[in-house]
Amino acid sequence: MSTLTGRPGAPAPREEAAGEKAARTGGLCAQRSAGSAVRRGLSRTVGRRIDRLDRPVRAGLVRLLTLTALLPLLLLLARRTFLLPQGAYLAVGYGLSVMGGTVCLLYLAYACYDDPARHPLRGRAREHTEFPALPAHPKVSFLLAVKDEQDNVESCVRSMAASDYPDLDIVVVDDGSTDATPDVLDALAGEFGVTVIRLEQNIGKKAALVRACEMADGDVLVFTDSDCVIAPDAVRLCVEAMVRHPDLGALSGHCRALNPRSSLLARVQDVWYEGQFRIAKAAEAAFGSVTCVSGPLAAFRREAILNYLPAWAEDRFLGAPFRFATDRQLTGYVLGQAWRGEALKRRHADSPFVRDQDHPARRWLVGYSRAARVWTNVPSRWRPFLHQQVRWKKSFLRNLFFTGGFMWRRGPGPALLYYGHALWVTAAPFMVCWHLVVAPLQHAGALAVLYLTGVVLKGCVWGLAYRLDNPGDPRWRYRPLMSLLSCCVLAWLLPYAALTVRRRIWTRSPA
Repeated sequence: MSTLTGRPGAPAPREEAAGEKAARTGGLCAQRSAGSAVRRGLSRTVGRRIDRLDRPVRAGLVRLLTLTALLPLLLLLARRTFLLPQGAYLAVGYGLSVMGGTVCLLYLAYACYDDPARHPLRGRAREHTEFPALPAHPKVSFLLAVKDEQDNVESCVRSMAASDYPDLDIVVVDDGSTDATPDVLDALAGEFGVTVIRLEQNIGKKAALVRACEMADGDVLVFTDSDCVIAPDAVRLCVEAMVRHPDLGALSGHCRALNPRSSLLARVQDVWYEGQFRIAKAAEAAFGSVTCVSGPLAAFRREAILNYLPAWAEDRFLGAPFRFATDRQLTGYVLGQAWRGEALKRRHADSPFVRDQDHPARRWLVGYSRAARVWTNVPSRWRPFLHQQVRWKKSFLRNLFFTGGFMWRRGPGPALLYYGHALWVTAAPFMVCWHLVVAPLQHAGALAVLYLTGVVLKGCVWGLAYRLDNPGDPRWRYRPLMSLLSCCVLAWLLPYAALTVRRRIWTRSPA
C-alpha cells in the first residue's frame, strides 16, 4: 500500500499544480469575461452620450469619428495609387475602385445614415405637400404568399399575428401547395382570424401577392416571406417611420439569419446579412434611394405601388415572363415612377389597380430601418445556397435593365452607388478569371496572391465594422470567409445566370 507524504490534509504536488492551473485558467476566463462586459458597457455608455448631444453636434462628431476610423484605409488607397505596376493598370484600378467604394459605403453608413423609425431624417428640405400624409394610426395589411411551406409557415404566421401594431389585417395566399400547407393555414386562420386565399393552380409569387393586394385595404402594405420570423415591434416601427416622413414610399427592415447554428455556411451568411443591411442599405438610405426593399420585411405606401402591381405581376424580360426580381423590381417602380410610371400605367390601363384609383407619379424616397428586425432561414447546405444565389443574380440582371435606365436621374450620390455596384458585380467574373486563372498560367502567381490578399483585407474591414456594431461577438471572423466565397465561387454564377435567365422556378430549394 502506498502512502502520501507531506503536510496532513495537504494536496499532492500534482493535485496542487492542477488546482493552481485551474485557478489561473478560471481567473483568466473571468478577466476576459469581465473585460468583454466592460467593453460592451463602455460602448453602450458612449453611444448614449452621443445620442444626448444636439443633433448638429452629434452629426459632426459621428463624421469625425468615422473619418478617423477610415484613415488607415484612405492612406492605403493613396499609397497603392502611386504604386501601379506596369501592365496591370486595369486589374489594380479595379481593386482601387472596390477599396474606394468600400470607404464611401462605410462613411455613408456610419456618418450619414439616420434610422427613420428613430429619428427625423437629416437634409430633407423637400416640400411634403405633394406627398399625402398618412393618418396618425394607418391601417396595415400584412401579406404573405406560400407554396409547399408546411415546415415554416406556422412560425411565420404566428410572428405576424404577434405584432404589437393594433390595426393589422393578415392575408395569406396559398399558391397551389401540394403538401400539408393548406391544413396548417386552416388551423392558423381559425386561431388568429387570418384571411387565407387558396389557389388551385400555381401562378407564381408575384401574381399570388397581387391576389392578396386585391383584398388588402390597408394604407400601408407589408410583405414578408414564409421562412421568416418578424420581431413584434417591426411593423409598428415601419409604420411610425412612414407617418413621420410622408415622402417615404417604401421601407426595408433589417434581416439576420434565423438558423445561424445549423452550419458554418449559415453562420457566414448571418454575418454577411448584417453587413449588407447595416452598411450597404444604410449607405443607400442616406440618399433615400435604397434599390432593393428586401422580401423578409418590405413595407410600402399604398399610393406608391398600387398602380404598378399589374406591371409587377406580368413582368417580362427578353420576350418571356420573368418570375424573379420580386423585391428589386417592385422597389424599382417606387424609385422610378416619376420617369417610367405613366408608361407602365398606360400599358395596363384596363386593370382595376389602374382604372379604379389613379395615383400621380411621385419622386418617393426609399429607406431602411435598422430597428425593424426580421430573421430568415438561410440555406445551410451548398446546393440550396447556390440555387438561391443564381436566382439573385438573375434578379440583378433583370433589374439592371430597368432601374439602370433612370437611376442617374435620382442624383449623383445614388447614381454613383448604383452604377458602381453594377460595375463591380459585372466585372467580378472577368477579374477573378484574370487573377486566379490567366495570371498563374502566365507565371504571374504573385498577382493572384495579391488579389486574394486584397479580398481578405476587404473582408476584414467589413468584419471590423460588424464587431463595432456587435461588441464582444466573435462571429466577425466569418466575414473574410464570405469575401473569399464571393470571389472564388459566387462570381462565376453571374455568367451562368445570364445564360439561364429564362428558366422558371417559384419555390426555394430546401435549406
